[in-house]
Amino acid sequence: MTSENSNIALSTQTSSTILSLSIAPAKVIRGSGALASAGEYIARFGSRPLIVGGKHSLSVVEPTLLPVLTEKQLHFASSNYAPDCSETSLKSLRKSAKEHKADVIIGVGGGKALDAAKLIGHQLQLNVVTIPTSGATCAAWTALSNVYSDEGAFLYDVGLERCPDLLVLDYDLVQTAPQRTLVAGIGDAIAKWYEASVSSGHSQQTFIIAAVQQARVLRDILFQKSAAALKTPGSEEWREVVDATVLLAGVIGGIGGAQCRTVAAHAVHNGLTHICSGESIHGEKVAYGILVQLRLEEMLQGNLLAATARQQLLKFYAEVGLPQKLSDLGLGDITLVELQKAAEIALAPKSDIHRLPFKVALEQLMAAMVSTTAPSDGRDSTNNWVTSRVMSDEVEQ
Repeated sequence: MTSENSNIALSTQTSSTILSLSIAPAKVIRGSGALASAGEYIARFGSRPLIVGGKHSLSVVEPTLLPVLTEKQLHFASSNYAPDCSETSLKSLRKSAKEHKADVIIGVGGGKALDAAKLIGHQLQLNVVTIPTSGATCAAWTALSNVYSDEGAFLYDVGLERCPDLLVLDYDLVQTAPQRTLVAGIGDAIAKWYEASVSSGHSQQTFIIAAVQQARVLRDILFQKSAAALKTPGSEEWREVVDATVLLAGVIGGIGGAQCRTVAAHAVHNGLTHICSGESIHGEKVAYGILVQLRLEEMLQGNLLAATARQQLLKFYAEVGLPQKLSDLGLGDITLVELQKAAEIALAPKSDIHRLPFKVALEQLMAAMVSTTAPSDGRDSTNNWVTSRVMSDEVEQ
């Protein structure tokens, strides 16, 4: 490890516990053309980088990145993370890193590529550089990696020892990504408020309070600036929204830890990955999951604030292009068996959905999943419909 490996960390001791948080990357470089000036920083971490990314991301980044590495006389190699951030890919990447004798991992691409790069660095105890190619997630920032099956179904997440050692956010690079990725990033980032506030809004811990309030600020920034940003890619508003989705969203998970990171919205995402075949991307499923979470609060707690928040989000989603219901995710023809499978996975014993301050039954979650656009509470009719279908012989096989 090098002296640059100085991630901001906090250890808090109480009478019974010691909490260790990896809050932020050791260094963040951001701006138009940032990648072209990153060579001197990358060179501090090693001389034999392994570049990890998908085929498309590598083809976009390498014309700029490779000359930067060559100028610093670094001996680099590239490796594809496909088919997913899965055990199969991780095994192949570890082999590539060892064969290349890599001393630093450079992750380029979206969330799954960056998660794979971070996890390989964690497993091999190597420094990690992240270069996001879109504004779709905060994976470039966080000390967390999600692992999926080869088919893209969520399996588990891994908490890492530290955040990346260097994050390079090049706005010119991010602007090459389809606008849909930034829209998805908006959905993923705005979930921080709805999840953190319900799980940790009553906490008296200083850092948890700070994380929840930062989540509220993040929500407000996205409400205020997203529409203008999407209309004018590359503008000041656009850069501010990219900062929000890639950087500020990561800050919240770093300060607040796991209890502020994910609740029902991400749990619903995890369940949907087992029945979706690729029509939707991470932040789109998370955005839909927020509506499901709010629906649960309405149905099970009679929460009028949740009902108001859901209607507000539906208008915002319509404005920016986020999914409001299952059909928007390509699941218009979902069977009851598929719906039940997704709900069962979302309710798994170790699922983050259990951070909700109330218990959720299978039928209740299914009811919420099919009523995200309901104009009013509609609790009894929706819940009874799902319950009767689940318990009857009419369940589709």
